[in-house]
Amino acid sequence: MKNKIILQLLVFTTVLTANAQDKIIIGNDTLVSQSQLHKKSSVYKQLIIPTVLVGYGVLGFVNDGIKDINYSVRSQVDKRLAGGTSIDDYSRYAPIVSVYALNLAGIKGKHNYKDLTIIVATSHLIMVGATMGLKSAAKVERPDGTTDNSFPSGHTATAFAGAEILWQEYKDVSPWYGIAGFVVASGTGVMRIYNNRHWLTDVTTGAGIGILSTKLAYWLHPFIQKSLFGSKEEKKVTGMVMPFYNGQQVGLGAVVRF
Repeated sequence: MKNKIILQLLVFTTVLTANAQDKIIIGNDTLVSQSQLHKKSSVYKQLIIPTVLVGYGVLGFVNDGIKDINYSVRSQVDKRLAGGTSIDDYSRYAPIVSVYALNLAGIKGKHNYKDLTIIVATSHLIMVGATMGLKSAAKVERPDGTTDNSFPSGHTATAFAGAEILWQEYKDVSPWYGIAGFVVASGTGVMRIYNNRHWLTDVTTGAGIGILSTKLAYWLHPFIQKSLFGSKEEKKVTGMVMPFYNGQQVGLGAVVRF
């Protein structure tokens, strides 16, 4: 089972890396330009942090030292826990809601509303598929013993996917937007541990998956845009994104009109 989980994560990371690379055909008269090499180098650098985060979580299945850290963190939470908080149920959506809020406020990011929504949908489809698949395969018991779907943290993955979108869209406007998003996402992960709902390795893996999912969504976007929306005619796009709470469930609702 552990080998199966590790293999799934390695395949997921490999797919991301493969999609990130340029297709280079090398023939007798073909040379790889410095700009191509620089672009590839930039892609690899972007993968370092999320790959390390996911790798740390994977090692948690086989490394006793990392397992001890998980139990140590849980022990500290048990000693100081005075009551849970539900803030993380809302904060996980804060980064992505901020992206749309900034757009509606007239602070434009890198993409228009239509392209942004395609990227958001792609990122979350990848992220949800990865996290749900791993939860089903890993069957790691939560620290509080309630269920066996602890690994990885879906809340954290959602938060970091949104934070990475916020960074990508607004880093050229002001890096502080993205930094604020990652602070909120990190806080969400910390609260998942504080609430005794996740191990440290669950949170780090969730963060890595969230970032990787968004990066893949941006790399795939030109292909999706060309395949599904190939017309050069610019269409007016309107919509609204709002979080919801029905007394039992928390979610994010979106209405988009193309």
